[in-house]
Amino acid sequence: MRPRDFTVPQPSLTFLGAAQTVTGSRHLLRHQGRTILVDCGMFQGGRELRERNRGEWGFDPRELDAVIVTHAHMDHIGLIPRLVREGYAGPVFATRATVALARVSLPDSGRIQEEEARSANKHGWSRHSPAEPLYTERDTYEALKHFRPLRYFEFHDLPGGGTWRFLPAGHILGAAFAEIYFKNGERVLMSGDLGRRDRPIIKDPTPVDFAEYLVLESTYGDRDHSDEDPEVVLERTIKEVWHGGGALIVPSFAIGRTQELLYYVRKLQDEERIPRIPIFVDSPMASRTTLLTMEHDEEHDHDMKLALDQGVSPIEPAHLTMVRDRNQSKALNSHPGPLMIIAGSGMANGGRVVHHLLARLDDPRTIVLFTGFQAQGTAGRALLEGAETWRAMGRSVPVRASVRTLTSLSAHADRKEILAWLHGFKAPPKRTFLVHGEPEAQASLRERIVAELGWDVTIPAPGETHVLGSVV
Repeated sequence: MRPRDFTVPQPSLTFLGAAQTVTGSRHLLRHQGRTILVDCGMFQGGRELRERNRGEWGFDPRELDAVIVTHAHMDHIGLIPRLVREGYAGPVFATRATVALARVSLPDSGRIQEEEARSANKHGWSRHSPAEPLYTERDTYEALKHFRPLRYFEFHDLPGGGTWRFLPAGHILGAAFAEIYFKNGERVLMSGDLGRRDRPIIKDPTPVDFAEYLVLESTYGDRDHSDEDPEVVLERTIKEVWHGGGALIVPSFAIGRTQELLYYVRKLQDEERIPRIPIFVDSPMASRTTLLTMEHDEEHDHDMKLALDQGVSPIEPAHLTMVRDRNQSKALNSHPGPLMIIAGSGMANGGRVVHHLLARLDDPRTIVLFTGFQAQGTAGRALLEGAETWRAMGRSVPVRASVRTLTSLSAHADRKEILAWLHGFKAPPKRTFLVHGEPEAQASLRERIVAELGWDVTIPAPGETHVLGSVV
């Protein structure tokens, strides 16, 4: 192990992931001879991006003093098992809900890694022989031993001096900003993923009025979400499937998006605006996440608290079945319509939704409804861009289904919402770093921030290091 360097007087940030791309969040903070990693996520998307998950870290895991994670999406926590397996022995700090979700999502990820490696070896799909999982389910349980749950707003000591705390980010259950103060009182705010105001179930993003340095997501930096009412779209779509006798397949993220979908379906049912179509949530992780959403009352907004106090579960519509058994999942492929299947993954790059798409994409009565961002190189992006055939697991099927998107359900703030949140700052940061975005989105958002606010905005390249300001 290399000796620590205590001679560097200024903190620095190195952007090792989510730099000029959407996924793979990994930011290395060095100060006072200490090294802290903020997020440790997987790259998701095409093969070239996914190969980065096996690349060099850019640091020695044994030298890290702490890991801080902003939320439980896999592009923020998905490489922690590999990090621990390769030598990291310190704490992983997260909110209480994020720790609970990680206990569900990381073992699930490990199982998927092992299943995909077995399948690749069986069918000869891998570039490498034999294919090896990125990590195993057993690795995830070792990693979970390092997680330390923390509450919002409480200050904690930062290794090397200074303090830090979590603030609600409004993105998904447990999502947080990490507000990190150095010894001289300056701070860097790591936004993780910025959520949206006035969404159901969870609290709004915390207003922030100042930070010397800001690391800001930019997923939707070049566009605004549609003004479409998700209730109207779901009402129309469910009625269409009901009358056509087909299947509504919703590739959905297990954490956040699935629960919001269930909320709106329950609301439409209560208002008698839709028929009571059979609904199958085909994801053990989504099922467990739905239960955790009910349990973590520190996350709930006013309406959610009120409903639960009255004994009503706003995220449990009628005729809902949580599918856990693999055989039950396979049986859905021959289940007659009309029906609604909500299954992961949200970008259709893996998970049980792949089987349902293979079984039903060639049926013109099928409607596929995407409810979130589809990264470049993903199966979801290909379908949205009009692919005439779809290939997965060594099979190709013609696409006769109707493929649609419901962007108003996104858990990410859009350009207008990002700018509105930034307008809450009483003074500009010394520098704002844009991460978590494709190059076009980042360039567009940078232009708007400079034009409207006059801020100093940087788009860091992968592996780039920036020194943060004055001597601390």
